[in-house]
Amino acid sequence: MAKRKISNTLALAVLGLLQEREMHPYEIAATLRERHKGGSFKINSGSLYDTVEALLGHGWIEAVEVTRDGRRPERTVYGPTALGQAEFVRWVDELVRVPAAEYPKFLAAVAYLGALGPRGAADALDERAGHLEARIAETADILPSIGLPRLFMIEVEFALHALRAELEWTRATAAEIRDGTLAWPGTEAATPA
Repeated sequence: MAKRKISNTLALAVLGLLQEREMHPYEIAATLRERHKGGSFKINSGSLYDTVEALLGHGWIEAVEVTRDGRRPERTVYGPTALGQAEFVRWVDELVRVPAAEYPKFLAAVAYLGALGPRGAADALDERAGHLEARIAETADILPSIGLPRLFMIEVEFALHALRAELEWTRATAAEIRDGTLAWPGTEAATPA
């Protein structure tokens, strides 16, 4: 598979929003925030404008209009090109079909969980479980209030499932550490009854 010219997932978000309607970058950022997409894409003005420039440079989007509202600065409104539309569809298809190697920081830390010792590891996992519970509750509360069709927010549904699975694993592992069924170097694992 050929390396994609643009691989920043923020570019995917920009292309996705431009499928709905033409927008200027400020409106793109506002829409992403309004839809709580910060969990799916890192959103900041600098990287958004850089992404728009990259998409423009590769011919995936084009300026369709320059507007001015009163004394405010001019705003360039962008829309997708035929090439951008084709690349967007190809990119989404590839990301859905082919699992990519991802390197989550938590997974790296879990590889060295033993460094914390049994009590420290269990305490850290318990604290993480509390944070996960809060994120799950916050996300579950936000989802119905957005008012978009399910398909437009399906990644949030996926994220909730992933958070719940992580919470289940985190709680179970902390419990195994506390009850001694997870063998720890220098200790004997408890024999299940």
